[in-house]
Amino acid sequence: MLIWLDKEMTWLAPPEGSPGRPAVFSDAAIQFCLTIKVLFKLPLRQTTGMVASLLKMAGSDWAVPDYTTLCRRQRTLAVQIPYP
Repeated sequence: MLIWLDKEMTWLAPPEGSPGRPAVFSDAAIQFCLTIKVLFKLPLRQTTGMVASLLKMAGSDWAVPDYTTLCRRQRTLAVQIPYP
């Protein structure tokens, strides 16, 4: 199995300047986690563990979105699936 992670990917969300608590993780980070969830048919709590393991194996020090963040953001995420 080969999973490619781009080190230049924007993992943390840019500041928005709108009222309320700002998002910590970018849409790309949430989409990556949810893609892993669907590919391996995992519950969200197991998805966070697998993503943490993948990031550790990749040598990345990125934080992993927690269960609550994934659960909340999956409802509003507009997924962009590119066609070949």
